[in-house]
Amino acid sequence: MIRAALITSAGLLAACTAQDQVSRAAQVPFAPSYEGIETRLLDNDLVAFHVKMRGARGDQDVTDYAECAAAQYTLIRGFGFARHLRTKTAEVSGLWQADAIYTISAAIPAGLRTIDAEVTVENCKSNGIPTV
Repeated sequence: MIRAALITSAGLLAACTAQDQVSRAAQVPFAPSYEGIETRLLDNDLVAFHVKMRGARGDQDVTDYAECAAAQYTLIRGFGFARHLRTKTAEVSGLWQADAIYTISAAIPAGLRTIDAEVTVENCKSNGIPTV
């Protein structure tokens, strides 16, 4: 009986801690500073993006920035779709960086992590995230 009460108490404490972290994150104002995009064409349809930003709330913000760059680049090259291959993120002294690799294509590529470039660019504009 005591063990069950301890397990229940530990579970409630963990839930409160996670909830507190979410609440604190929601209270922090999001004021990103987008520091730039570098694009490297690795092959005809393989592109690397290196982006930098300050004020990110976490790696998802810098990952979104890289995706916006990839979407705009895809349109610039005359294609409509991209497929995410990988993204590496890092933060040092408040500067967040992402190194992302995408393939670009005219048709919807195979895979689960595909993006419609036109739709993604519009979403980026709506969210105030710059593109290439």
